[in-house]
Amino acid sequence: MLKPIVNLFFPKVCYACLNLLNDNEDTICVNCRHDLPVTNFHFDDDDSVKKVLYGRANIENGTALFRFEKKGLVQQLIHGLKYKGYETVGYSLGNWLGGELKTLDDYKTVDVVIPVPLHEKKLKKRGYNQVTKFGQQIAKALEADYIDDVLIKVTNTQSQTIKNRLSRWNSTDELFAVKNPEPLENKHILLVDDIITTGATLEACITVLNHAKNIKISIATIAIA
Repeated sequence: MLKPIVNLFFPKVCYACLNLLNDNEDTICVNCRHDLPVTNFHFDDDDSVKKVLYGRANIENGTALFRFEKKGLVQQLIHGLKYKGYETVGYSLGNWLGGELKTLDDYKTVDVVIPVPLHEKKLKKRGYNQVTKFGQQIAKALEADYIDDVLIKVTNTQSQTIKNRLSRWNSTDELFAVKNPEPLENKHILLVDDIITTGATLEACITVLNHAKNIKISIATIAIA
């Protein structure tokens, strides 16, 4: 009896199209799930993510759930996740991608899931890392450890969204550090982020993670631009 009243004051909407959700829908409506530009990289052995980092960083496997389209549904989802506090988006997409990756041998060997970190000042301002829920749900699906206190961001920077490729490349120098590499030794690490564009941020993370001995690194992001 209370549900219609709650929905009247706190309506549940799809975070992609912002239309009201039906009772059997959660976070993303059925129509948007059907229309989202899914890549299927991990099912099709597509190496598009590897190609972004070719010659700059070695990775075992790489995938992205969606293709990023300007002013599209994926942009709406990521914007809400990053700037409007819609952490449930990360939770839902982590469940989605994690459920797929756990069926694949390439990802069954993942031991640790690590998110690309925010600088402590940005984390305090935003209140959360937008890829935390995404990474946690993938880790749960893969029965891997989720570790967010080893890879840290040591330099605070402006938003990467308005920078060209050259300025992104230069700005990632010495941005990240590994506090204690020992727990990562001899592990297969899955590094997660919201979007891969030039790959400069992920490359910088991989560079410092490689201070740990005998590791393998794979990448999973919500989207690829």
